[in-house]
Amino acid sequence: MNEIYIGLMSGTSLDGVDGVLVDFGPQDGGRPLQVLAHAALPFEAGFRAELLALNTPGPDELHRAALAGNRLARAYAQVVGELLACTGIDRAQVRAIGAHGQTVRHRPQEFDGTGYTIQLLQPALLAELTGIPVAADFRSRDVAAGGHGAPLAPAFHQALFGAAREVAVLNIGGIANLTLLRPGQPTLGFDCGPGNVLMDLWCARHLGRPYDEDGRWAAGGQAVPSLLDALLQEPWLALPPPKSTGRDLFNESWLEARLGAAPDTSPADVQATLCEFTACAVVRHLQRHAPGVAELVVCGGGARNGHLMARLAARLPGVQVVDSGRRGLPPLQVEAAAFAWLARQRVLGAPGNLPAVTGAAGERVLGALHAA
Repeated sequence: MNEIYIGLMSGTSLDGVDGVLVDFGPQDGGRPLQVLAHAALPFEAGFRAELLALNTPGPDELHRAALAGNRLARAYAQVVGELLACTGIDRAQVRAIGAHGQTVRHRPQEFDGTGYTIQLLQPALLAELTGIPVAADFRSRDVAAGGHGAPLAPAFHQALFGAAREVAVLNIGGIANLTLLRPGQPTLGFDCGPGNVLMDLWCARHLGRPYDEDGRWAAGGQAVPSLLDALLQEPWLALPPPKSTGRDLFNESWLEARLGAAPDTSPADVQATLCEFTACAVVRHLQRHAPGVAELVVCGGGARNGHLMARLAARLPGVQVVDSGRRGLPPLQVEAAAFAWLARQRVLGAPGNLPAVTGAAGERVLGALHAA
């Protein structure tokens, strides 16, 4: 049997789709996978705005969400086409596509311990367009079992980055999450606060750009202690794992409610403070749950923010802070590869969650499989 899968990811940052073509066949040196190709498709500004708007209640939501799911499926299919074209691999050789979808609500334990999580996508349309089976809707089964449905990447991180010493893997997308890999102990993982979401919001408002490239704008400002303290007072940060979060909490309204702690602060200084907030939230969680960590492996779009990487290193003396490319898989490929891995787990009928991470009642086979 071919062991070739495709993973597709569009995250909370709403910047676009990342896709990877992955071979899980036997690899020299014991590597768990080989990425054969990576393709990315940025979201057009109007579509990004619509996805962002669907994160909050609005008129005609059901109709708009369905149309957005269709459009996202077509964007995913375009990325699949690019991956196949650049490798020359026939679609019949791909066992399945693992497609995350676009999260627009994440409230997993809001109602009597069982809530819901919504990822927009039309996986049946994606299967129709590509001619490849599609595994999607990975989070809802874990939520049904009492879990958070997130983060799902720690099981993949365990397979990819597990080592003989204590290592933490930090994914910085819109939201930041940590995986703690500790020899002889269960893998832990949890969301630890905002990643890029607040910085991107502020950058779009004041510079008209989707993100602060390399953190240069933040690097030109100064973090404001009173504002940083107000941000760090958020009660969610002190909750024990398992826990997850999203734009339902860390959004424009949340930020506006705290800006009064430092009136008349320049936009650049606010940006510097938001960057420091992301770093501080990560460091506090590491100090609380993994004080002996030797290395922090960073992936996701935030790994390309040089100022944020520098702030993490400055606040973690004695810890080696590296981007995941130094450990075998470039930062923008890790999450997409995780969904290829989850698709493989679904096809094999194997569990995709870690109950110690999500809080689910036990291991579960995740995702619904749509035939080609």
